[in-house]
Amino acid sequence: MAVAQVTLGSSSVTTTPLGLGANAVGGVNLFPNLKDETGIEIVQAALDNGIQLLDTAFVYGLGHSEELIGKATAAYKRDTFQIADKAAQDLSSGEMVVSNRPDFLKRSVDEALTRLNTDYIDVFYIHFPDADTPKAEAVGALHDLKVAGKIRAVGVSNFSLAQIEEANQDGYVDVVENQFSLLHQDARADVMPYLAERNISFVPFFPLASGLLTGKYTADTDLNFGEGDIRSGMDDFKQPRYSQILTAVDSLAPLAAAHKASIAQLVLAYYIANPQVSVVIPGAKRPSQVEANAQALQVSLSEEEYAAIEKAFSAFAA
Repeated sequence: MAVAQVTLGSSSVTTTPLGLGANAVGGVNLFPNLKDETGIEIVQAALDNGIQLLDTAFVYGLGHSEELIGKATAAYKRDTFQIADKAAQDLSSGEMVVSNRPDFLKRSVDEALTRLNTDYIDVFYIHFPDADTPKAEAVGALHDLKVAGKIRAVGVSNFSLAQIEEANQDGYVDVVENQFSLLHQDARADVMPYLAERNISFVPFFPLASGLLTGKYTADTDLNFGEGDIRSGMDDFKQPRYSQILTAVDSLAPLAAAHKASIAQLVLAYYIANPQVSVVIPGAKRPSQVEANAQALQVSLSEEEYAAIEKAFSAFAA
């Protein structure tokens, strides 16, 4: 079954509405016990199951994720998949400093092209805003690279609305990647309306909210995750919010069953159907998770079902 394509902003990039978040592909500084072979298998499972957009970043393993994607995609025709990459972490001083300087961004793209073993990157994001660089100047540097053919679309990530407006003063921004999920809907109040008016695509990260929107957590789940686990500091895993989330997620079970789908697949299908979302990029730590996520492309929601999902999470709306 052919998957409908989406176009990213005003660029020439078209891709599938479901991508792969590759932070667990080579992100050895983010997750313990990652194996390179598994990372390569995850990428190949995505491409073999109809997922075209691979979303990575320099900070995922400090370039290692990019290297693994370069190896994993070597046997695939380059025009059958798209790569989204990100940078903002400058290590040249010996410390990690967030930078949006034009010279740094241009160097980052050149270095990423080498690690990815490709001639171009489909989407390149400024991963985080810095405190000093004029945002339009930073985006202008990426626009230069777009004109040169090194990247095909310009993106920004983790930018506030004010920063997006500044970055887009010349109309060069094609894509914004910010946090959004059924549990975190703040983007609806400001960022999404601005993007819709200007034909800028939106890609949400953390769409499954650290697994909370998959149905795997229960009232009996041990929430003592241990030191260093990012979930330990999240309000989503603290009461009473945690119980409210479980109630909302559990209410999706009958609808998921009606579609012969998992709750995670149902939630991904909701994002795919959301007109404010261009591509949803869930992560995966095993090839089997990628294969399961890909099945969401076959779940078609009616208007009534879509509205029912929104209603179930109305308490988390902005």
